[in-house]
Amino acid sequence: MGGRALPALPQYRKDGVTRRLCASVHLDEELARWTDRELTGDRLTSPGLTLGINFVALARHARAAVLRRDALDRQLTWLAAALAGAVLVGLWGLTGGHGTVAAVGIYGPLAVLGASWWLIHRAESQARDAARAVFVGTERAEKLAPPVEPEAEAWLHELKRANALPYADAAALTTPFVGSGTKIKEVVWQPVDVSRPAEAPGGGTLPLLPFDAVDLHTYVARQMESIAGLEGLRARNRLYVLGSHAHLLPELVPDRTARPRAQVPKQLVQAGLHTPGAGMRTHLCLERVGEGGRIVVCMYLRAILHRPHLTWEVAAYVIPPLGARFDRVDRLPVAPFDRWWSLVAYAGSHLFPDLRRAPGRRRARRRRARQEARGLARRRREITDQHLLVDHGADDSVRARLSDWAEAGYAERIDAQDYLFRLQQGGLVATERFLKDHNVDTSSFDRAQQVISTQTYNISGDITGPSNIGTGGQITVNGGPQGQGGPAAAPGQQGGPTP
Repeated sequence: MGGRALPALPQYRKDGVTRRLCASVHLDEELARWTDRELTGDRLTSPGLTLGINFVALARHARAAVLRRDALDRQLTWLAAALAGAVLVGLWGLTGGHGTVAAVGIYGPLAVLGASWWLIHRAESQARDAARAVFVGTERAEKLAPPVEPEAEAWLHELKRANALPYADAAALTTPFVGSGTKIKEVVWQPVDVSRPAEAPGGGTLPLLPFDAVDLHTYVARQMESIAGLEGLRARNRLYVLGSHAHLLPELVPDRTARPRAQVPKQLVQAGLHTPGAGMRTHLCLERVGEGGRIVVCMYLRAILHRPHLTWEVAAYVIPPLGARFDRVDRLPVAPFDRWWSLVAYAGSHLFPDLRRAPGRRRARRRRARQEARGLARRRREITDQHLLVDHGADDSVRARLSDWAEAGYAERIDAQDYLFRLQQGGLVATERFLKDHNVDTSSFDRAQQVISTQTYNISGDITGPSNIGTGGQITVNGGPQGQGGPAAAPGQQGGPTP
């Protein structure tokens, strides 16, 4: 069919969420430090899945923002000491009758305050320039900030293609799909009989072609994008492992005193589907990132094949847009006078607080770093010497922690429902085609499909409570996001980390 010639409307950038987060870490010190620790800090657990975020770019910009603030605090600490010294010298000159020395007590503090004001002004100007450059620029986000440690970047690159994920033990009672957002649906589809051969065109029956759950998963993963009509759909089989059991797989945790790997041999992924292990199951993970990355819809499928019956385990999740705090980059003044006046006002309002607190902030950060290092060293000694079993599982994801249902508008809710319907129908169509290709009589499947197709998704309002399963399989979410097994909140929210 020929395409219709129409003018092109402006589109969301595909990496819009990554760029907004990279810009925000330059404008929010607390967010920058939390992100830097989360993505590149020494740890024993996984940070969760990337879910539409370029972790390498985000880690680079967070580190650049942290280093800029550390340099400013270091300079202000020296200036605070110089200010105290100038005041003391001035007082000594006044009490001793040394007029020239006393002048130090007048002009010295003024010089120190002027230098401090300029340093604060420059640091904020650099932060805003970096934020604007990555937010509106055309160059790739990771190219606009210096690299972090090579081993950290290699791990983040590996995480982008993760085919294994340990999940925190605390999440085992609710869901293994940590960090996937709010649960919309959790169901096992009606079983279908796959033992009866299909009728041959000329009479009789066709020979059943052998297959297993691995074959079915592989087929659905390859065909789902075209069947569902969702361009850019990410389909991947992933082995989910209970965090305290992760050490049982040396390929996942080769060193029990280090963080787990994100990729394991595909044979282990297939084994988790064919014969699930202790706290180890493989799911087909379907992830669709909405326009500009504003929403992320995840559907997790697992074929349960116990002959003569086949059924699917289905779980659906939605991550809403980023919270309103990330809109600050949209409101940065760009007109020359407005920008100049905003920076002058910022430096003036932050002069005395930043100058006064810089020494204490540096001491607090060093103290926290020492405490964290000692805690990790102690835990590693316990693992090595006492064979302590630790939970290597992720308890959330960066993308889910920073989201907010209050920012989900009509378009996002409708898109989420559309994606979920398409994924559900695509799974049914792909399964039917697979069964027909293997000469299975699909009459049982047809009857089950009529029941499954009546299940709906209703995503509306501010989600602040648990999902409610109504009559006819209808899912209504009318409260706020359920916890995904981890108590940590995003920085700046109640219960979140502090710098």
